[in-house]
Amino acid sequence: MDNLLAILLFSFIGYGFWQQHRQSELANLAIKHRCKQLNLQLLNVSRGGYKLHLPDGKKSFHTLYLFEFSAIGDDCYQGKLIMKGFRAAHFTLPPHRMPDE
Repeated sequence: MDNLLAILLFSFIGYGFWQQHRQSELANLAIKHRCKQLNLQLLNVSRGGYKLHLPDGKKSFHTLYLFEFSAIGDDCYQGKLIMKGFRAAHFTLPPHRMPDE
């Protein structure tokens, strides 16, 4: 019985890591797509952590991703992406210089 519980525990932990990896890949794709839309250069992406409260005060479990981007090559700004499950829920970009066309 102990072996069965250990196998189930390891299975759930493995499944959780696999789902987190899948969410991270989808977040990276969404961030790359948004930067390409806005003609920005993506510099770095990292997971900021898990949160319970949204910025507007509502309770909702979500994952926060932080990313750095450059508009003209010699600057650096930090944006945020809120992922709810496997869906990109909200992007936050600070005011930045517009790249020349």
